[in-house]
Amino acid sequence: MSTGDHDQRRHDRRHGDRIGTPRYLDPGDTVFSLWGRIIMARYRRIAAAATRHIIQRPLHIGISARIFHPEEGAKGLRSKNLQYLEESIAQWVMSRDVLVFMIPTVNTEGLLHPSNIRLRDYARHLDGLVLQGGADVSPQSYAETPTRPEWSGDRARDMYELELLHEFVEAGKPVLGICRGCQLINVAFGGSLYQDIASDVPDAMAHVHDDYDRHRHEIVFPEGASLGRMLKMHSGQALVNSIHHQAVKNLGRDMTVEARSVPDGMVEAIRYTKAPFVMGLQWHPEFHRAGGVELLDCTPILDNFLRVARETRF
Repeated sequence: MSTGDHDQRRHDRRHGDRIGTPRYLDPGDTVFSLWGRIIMARYRRIAAAATRHIIQRPLHIGISARIFHPEEGAKGLRSKNLQYLEESIAQWVMSRDVLVFMIPTVNTEGLLHPSNIRLRDYARHLDGLVLQGGADVSPQSYAETPTRPEWSGDRARDMYELELLHEFVEAGKPVLGICRGCQLINVAFGGSLYQDIASDVPDAMAHVHDDYDRHRHEIVFPEGASLGRMLKMHSGQALVNSIHHQAVKNLGRDMTVEARSVPDGMVEAIRYTKAPFVMGLQWHPEFHRAGGVELLDCTPILDNFLRVARETRF
């Protein structure tokens, strides 16, 4: 080996630490400061990935089931309890690109198929709840006796939906009640209902008609109502459908009126004030056309409900 080679090796050993250190690093960096920046960069990358997941993953919205109880003497499928949803409500919710799941009743003591699944599990894994319309709320659910047999309602469905509602509220998830669902929210917090508007409030206009969803009336929003702000209805009236013979009578605790019918002043929308979003609408927004000019466009209500669902999903 030549003398020049020996000199080069001595130079490399003497300055090896400087040769192996990139020039772009701050000479004042320490091992701890370098590791701190590496950890923060990793954290930002994980946080960015989590944010993308939150934004991009479709919301999972549960819809309570309607229940068909078999009549005496029924045969075949009609001799069994059926649980179902009306397609318009599912299509209305899915119009905002979310996934919809019908929530069945649970029976932890079933003889044929017992399960450990609870309604609480649905509240934990879904992002929001819609209570759809259907049969009357039973007067027994607000400590009254039916004044006529045909107004006895569906007590079994009441018990299922009341538990479902409270589980979602306890989980901090938003709830939107439609028609019967609006009445159930009021009852859930100690309120009561008119069993039949025509009988209990003779001066009220007709709120149900053979025209079904083609029957309609106007509503007005009380001053300061959050629903009015949501719909940008700061003044004036709006037209909605009307398909109900029962209605909110005495408000439940921590409830506020968000809309009333014109001219008779019946409660048409309510909100529970102790939760981010628990609202009931007496009309059926799923039967209103999005962007329509005659009937009230209720898309902003759905969008607000879904925004809260995204914010509270974790």
